[in-house]
Amino acid sequence: MKRLFLAIALTLAAPFAQADSQVPQSSAQLQLSFAPVVKTAAPAVVNIYAKRIVERRVSPFANDPMFSEMFRDRGRLVPRVENSLGSGVIVTPAGMVVSNYHVVGMATEIRVVLADRREFIADVLLGDKEADLAVLKLRGAQDLPALAFRDSDAVEVGDLVLAIGNPFGVGQTVSSGIVSGLARSGLSFGSGRGYFIQTDAPINPGNSGGALVDMDGRLVGVNTAILTRSGGSNGIGFAIPANLVRRYVDQALEGHANFVRPWAGITAQVLDAAMAEALGLDRPEGIVIADLHSDSPFRAAGLGVGDVIVAFGGVAVNTPQELYFRMATEPNGAAAPVEFLRAGDLIAASVTMMRAPETPPRDPVQIANGRVLSGLSVTNVNPAVAAEFNLRGVESGVMVVTPGPAAGRGGLRVGDILLNINGQQIDTTADVAQAASADRRTWTFRYQRGNQLGVLRFRL
Repeated sequence: MKRLFLAIALTLAAPFAQADSQVPQSSAQLQLSFAPVVKTAAPAVVNIYAKRIVERRVSPFANDPMFSEMFRDRGRLVPRVENSLGSGVIVTPAGMVVSNYHVVGMATEIRVVLADRREFIADVLLGDKEADLAVLKLRGAQDLPALAFRDSDAVEVGDLVLAIGNPFGVGQTVSSGIVSGLARSGLSFGSGRGYFIQTDAPINPGNSGGALVDMDGRLVGVNTAILTRSGGSNGIGFAIPANLVRRYVDQALEGHANFVRPWAGITAQVLDAAMAEALGLDRPEGIVIADLHSDSPFRAAGLGVGDVIVAFGGVAVNTPQELYFRMATEPNGAAAPVEFLRAGDLIAASVTMMRAPETPPRDPVQIANGRVLSGLSVTNVNPAVAAEFNLRGVESGVMVVTPGPAAGRGGLRVGDILLNINGQQIDTTADVAQAASADRRTWTFRYQRGNQLGVLRFRL
């Protein structure tokens, strides 16, 4: 009986012995240390100290449309200095550093301290608020330790990872954990929406911009956010995948100050069980196209409304954010494979990555005179404008860039689409300039904000 048990145990153990990844099999393996990985990766993780000047209103009525005017003298803007602490990762020996935008964005002074206590002044080469990423260059730096990028698409749930950063300003700290989840795309942090790797490696304030590395010391992702009720780590942290970070570094090296995303020109939604049944699919997978811009590269590739995109670049996609992430990792001008379902048939096509077109021209107009429209600036909507201001379902029209003092107090906002001014239809910025020249005491604005229509009326 004892021999039979031993044979069964050896049989069950054989598949694990041949696997690439194993759980510890002996007490000796349990005593293994992360120290060699830390020695490789930690010198390339830096502390970032950023200073910015912000203007804050001292009046509690500053945001109230009625009382802000009544207490205007008490609502003056007061400049204040804000300091932020975060982390960063050196990715080239010449001193290219990646971090989070919320750490260094709009900073007037950035100081970077290396693990060996050397200090450098840094400049932001490229910043992107939506993805919460920034690429810095250290002045006068050379021959620095740098992390190699890991193919984040090859990361699997359960892989061991280390988070390195400066939590709570206590100094460089290393914490360990595993990859808890992949393709976390239904989350929003700050002003942007992203696509994240989830980890249970403890991440706390100050870790932002730090490194998430694998057991070879390669960069898996840039730590960016946590879900917490207490302000500290609850074991749910998120990192921006290395494949996207690499594209930001590439564009910074090419001289871009802003990240240029490939343009999709589609409106898509997650395919649920009911929609899958209606489309004759045996299970819900992929995203269904609800609308396509006339110039969309997906339309040029042969896709249409009602088609279900199931894979892009050879990787399955199940949310619009996953598709946009996959596109962002492709260089503009490249052709990427896409697979979609139409009437139950799987079809393969190739989509060319392209910038959002600037047609029609923006033709910006700013109104200098006029009691109501003074300070109003507008632009024609085109795909580039729609992508820049995150306009959904809007292909044309005139968008408010700056509402101006009077119209802003009345409720006009950046991103509003002007439809009508004093009964005159607004199709181009030239129409706004013409409407502004009217000499009248009553003014009426009709506008669209998202899916809602609004009306503003003024009497002078």
